Amino acid sequence: MRVLLASSPHADTFGYSMPPPGLLRLGGALRRASLPVALEDLSYRLAAGDLPGGEELFGACAERLAASKPAVVGLSTMGATLPAALAIARELRRLLGEVRIILGGPGVGGVDRALLERFEELELIVRGEGEATLLAVLARWADGRDTAGVAGVTRRADGAVVREPDRPPLDPAELAPYAWDLLPPLSAYKAVTGEAEGLTPIDSGRGCVYDCSFCSIGRYWGRRSRPLPARQLADEVLAIREIPGAKSAYLCHDLFGADREEALEFCKYMQEAGAPVPWECRARIDHLDTKLYAAMHAAGCYRVLLGIESADPGVRRRNQKGMRAEIDLIARVEACVASGITPILSLILGLPGEDEEALALSLDFCADAALHAGVNLSLHLANPQPGCELGDTYAHTSHAIEGIPPDMAFGAGESAPERELIAAHPDLFSTWHLLPWEEDRLRDLNRMARLLPEVWMRYPRSFSLLRRLRGEDALSLFRAWQEQGRGFDTFALGHENALVDDTLNWERALVRAAARGGVGPEPLDPARGVRPAVELLRARSDLSLLTPALQSGAPLPLPDTTHTFAIQPLPGPLSGVRTLRITPDVARLIEGLDGSRPLADLETTRPALADAVRRLARQGLVQST
Repeated sequence: MRVLLASSPHADTFGYSMPPPGLLRLGGALRRASLPVALEDLSYRLAAGDLPGGEELFGACAERLAASKPAVVGLSTMGATLPAALAIARELRRLLGEVRIILGGPGVGGVDRALLERFEELELIVRGEGEATLLAVLARWADGRDTAGVAGVTRRADGAVVREPDRPPLDPAELAPYAWDLLPPLSAYKAVTGEAEGLTPIDSGRGCVYDCSFCSIGRYWGRRSRPLPARQLADEVLAIREIPGAKSAYLCHDLFGADREEALEFCKYMQEAGAPVPWECRARIDHLDTKLYAAMHAAGCYRVLLGIESADPGVRRRNQKGMRAEIDLIARVEACVASGITPILSLILGLPGEDEEALALSLDFCADAALHAGVNLSLHLANPQPGCELGDTYAHTSHAIEGIPPDMAFGAGESAPERELIAAHPDLFSTWHLLPWEEDRLRDLNRMARLLPEVWMRYPRSFSLLRRLRGEDALSLFRAWQEQGRGFDTFALGHENALVDDTLNWERALVRAAARGGVGPEPLDPARGVRPAVELLRARSDLSLLTPALQSGAPLPLPDTTHTFAIQPLPGPLSGVRTLRITPDVARLIEGLDGSRPLADLETTRPALADAVRRLARQGLVQST
């Protein structure tokens, strides 16, 4: 019985830059059981140009899957790819009338019964982990029997839909190895996206014990969380060194650190190996602290996505976040940054219970967090997807709004076949909906989500400085800026304040330097000229005092004299920029190096100057042309 497992297509660039780890595990489980299995990642095929986009996509997907004449096709879905999977199943049934079509993955959570009731081309739904369930299903079919009593399936029987009991969770230690060879090589994924970090997915654990209102993961996995055993996880991360194109590991489990001892043990194993593989993970900010951050950094962690959702304890409580009210979010962010790990802070705007005061509190937290070097911010609007509390409560009263793409379904749902399905079955596809608030409010929140992270990334000090000078919270400042209908930098310059002007010019220089990137100090080539490796900035205020003053509430620096700084881009996997105070003499020396004279000429005619230039090169302030 030939089995073909495929992930449904989407056009989310981050998503198709890596093979789907669940599919790799599932393929490995079938192969370990000596079953003939093939894997197909339709998102990769779409990105690589092997499949047409638009209206022809689903027919082409079905033709590709049907070409090998499989007896069973399993389509792995997320909420965003469920319409695509159904459109493919319809075309596949037309091409291969007797094929058995199975759906699985998080996309079927909460809607498995309705899917079988409404879409006759589907034969069976696999709920939860597919490894053991799919093997049991295939064994029954191979013997000519039905799937009655197979735990973890939803099936048809005598014209009715039967939901068999849930299957007990698997022991992560018994998971099959990845079937890397059944999908295109990782280097091919990186080639089609241009992703340079070489991120490689690791199925580092499964499930979640929480029941956040906006997330279906906890319910889908039965409110259980199981990290991969520390030694096994370390071995899987270290093994990617043998994969061409792999440079860093992406630990896919949402709750790194929930099992603190396992997390520390994993970090210990990675340190003992010399931390040769950089990695990033996803976690809750209340699970990580100074000790764990230090261990993670020493083990090779360089970035962590932290779900904050709201800075208001009441909003978090209303939405079952399960985070203590008294937690000091900024202190936790500072601990992450101080450890050398870059945090990505994710918040959801417009959750139930969020009033203007709570919204302002979240935006103020974001503005304060942005003052810490390296912090990234990501703002979202909630989608009441099936299988979570927001879906249960609002799916029937919510709707999509033109011009506001759903965060949970980026890169999907845009073709006519998908839109037809979404319109015909709104209760199944509320992933595309927004909460049923007033449209003006939703559009206002969407503008914040689109515009503010960019401003906080480029102009964090200018933004917070204006908050301080105007005596406003971040929400009021945002609305004042929007009322003027201008870019943020133009809005800031309109205040005609010397410190604001200095700060904005400084942050513009930082952005330019980050865009150039850095190569680090390099020996100078005597045969070549020498040019600046930094951008020089002259300010009327001592900008070295500004960030501490904004963070602590201390007096702001006042214009007094001319201060000179060098803006230096830093090398490394994550872009960074350093600001160095330099003397006017050093600034004049750097400015005078225009690359026209080889260093050898300076060594002959002005050896003292050549020595000074070499010292600047060792600091990364100048470089060869």
